[in-house]
Amino acid sequence: MDALSPLDRLGAELRRRRMDAGLTQDRLAVLAGYPKGRTIISKCERGRELPSERFIERIDAVLEADGAIIKLYRQAEAARLRHAADDLAPPEDTEVPQSGLATVPRLDRTPDLQALSGECAPAAKEDTADRRQLLQGGLTASLGGMSAASFESLTEAGDSLGLLGVRPGCRIDAEIVDILAGRVHALRLADDVLAGGDLIGPAFRELASAVQLCRESRYAQDVGQALLTQVGELAQIAGWIASDAGRHDQAEHAYTVGISAARQANDGPLVAHLMSSLAYQLANTGRRRESIDLAQAAIKDAGRKAPARTRALFFDRLAWTYTQASEPQPAIRALGAAHDALTDDRDDAPQWAYWVSSDELDVMDARVYTEMHRPLRAVPLLNDALGRYNSTHTREVALYRSWLAIALADANEPEQAAVEARRVLTLSAGVPSNRTADRSRVVLRRLHDFGGVPEVSELLEDYGHLLGGRRPNVNERGPTDARLMSD
Repeated sequence: MDALSPLDRLGAELRRRRMDAGLTQDRLAVLAGYPKGRTIISKCERGRELPSERFIERIDAVLEADGAIIKLYRQAEAARLRHAADDLAPPEDTEVPQSGLATVPRLDRTPDLQALSGECAPAAKEDTADRRQLLQGGLTASLGGMSAASFESLTEAGDSLGLLGVRPGCRIDAEIVDILAGRVHALRLADDVLAGGDLIGPAFRELASAVQLCRESRYAQDVGQALLTQVGELAQIAGWIASDAGRHDQAEHAYTVGISAARQANDGPLVAHLMSSLAYQLANTGRRRESIDLAQAAIKDAGRKAPARTRALFFDRLAWTYTQASEPQPAIRALGAAHDALTDDRDDAPQWAYWVSSDELDVMDARVYTEMHRPLRAVPLLNDALGRYNSTHTREVALYRSWLAIALADANEPEQAAVEARRVLTLSAGVPSNRTADRSRVVLRRLHDFGGVPEVSELLEDYGHLLGGRRPNVNERGPTDARLMSD
């Protein structure tokens, strides 16, 4: 049996290929575009450190390894997070208070991750670079103060723990946790303007490092609790990013890591945030009854004393789970509860709820009404929201316009629907998001009903290939059906 760890196998393969190419570690680092990267290569070859995926991709290209080094890297990264996550799992004989979590597998029983990053189709390098350039070129204000340096540090080669200024086994204090919190929020802000395919590698590298920090460092009890909270927050955004990249198993694993950490930190709203995030994914992937149960449990776990903005978010996600299950009346009641909760906002919400607002609730209202085929309610809400929405949030703009296109089609306005659909498809073309790709196909299938309209015919001629060359089934119009019209 092979006794080498995945990291050892990566190091051995890297060293073998480097030697076969006749390159020193210094020379390889220079050719890869990292003149100071010799130490990183040395540590990797000795099985001591895992570089970033970006660094490994360049090494693989320089050594003409045809993806062999990247494959070993992903196996090593998967093993690292899996090992780190197991440490957050309770002992086998410990009863975990689930409060509705029966639908979520125990952390120590979740399936192995197939990869931590990049198995989804990656973004074109020039396209990702363009969006990064936007960040560096004037989006700092719209990103709530996130600096280009903060963003770039998330994607640089090297060990995330090193960027925090700590070594495994050392004692850490509240200052280190604050630095980690800043990196977590930088990742959230990056997710506003970049998509899952751009961020999945950095997100899971950060998560693995945070869990390692939690497992191997020494700290006071209050620092440990704060650190667990950051692991939970990081797991949530990593799960959200993985879901956007179409890596649903990976996202579910991340969410369960976060739920375990947040429970240990006694952070009820964060537990609910993670549970409702997972419920949202379950609703979108066909596990509708489970999603409702989990979304309801999230509201119960959060409690009435949770900050108003967080309760509004949890009710909004509950509304979506009901919508996907074709239960319109409970969905509408949940929307009302979300708006009621927000009226009590006292500006005491955690940082992760920074984006929750009345505008965002209106967008969810419109999405629900669209799925219920009530265009007269949906269209004005979507037009109003899109008129005020930050245009740099390309993925969200594309998603919201996709619901507008569907609502216009339901209102028997195919010409306008075709205009919106073209905007959706243009925006989505450069965004490595599974969600926008799925919504683009939903819109195209819906517009097939109006194939005789010139604007629609031209659209289908230009983009029909995205449907794989087959005529859509009448039942593929979207995740909901005519049952929603019977309310």
